[in-house]
Amino acid sequence: MQISFETLETPALTKAQLSDLLFEQIGLNKRESKDMVDAFFDLVVDSLISGHDVKISGFGNFQIRTKAARPGRNPRTGELIPIDARRVATFHASHKLKALIQGDAVDDEGVETVGR
Repeated sequence: MQISFETLETPALTKAQLSDLLFEQIGLNKRESKDMVDAFFDLVVDSLISGHDVKISGFGNFQIRTKAARPGRNPRTGELIPIDARRVATFHASHKLKALIQGDAVDDEGVETVGR
């Protein structure tokens, strides 16, 4: 199934636009489309909050990383300011996604076929 993004008006793809694409191109009703997109993102967020990595084959990995407390500096005044420890979400694109972005051909297993 091929989904077309040519009707997008803005450079960013929003949850509302994803819902509209499901409605227009797959045939779900608007309520089902919105609920499906919301459920997907809720599942990703809940998994990350609970400390589990989220791996989407052919797209990439979302992970939570714990950053230690460290000293910081106000760039304007030079004053030292402590930066508290915190958890941050990180994303690493898959090799397949990176190759597609670069315009390289990728086979069904996600292996680059250009330059062999």
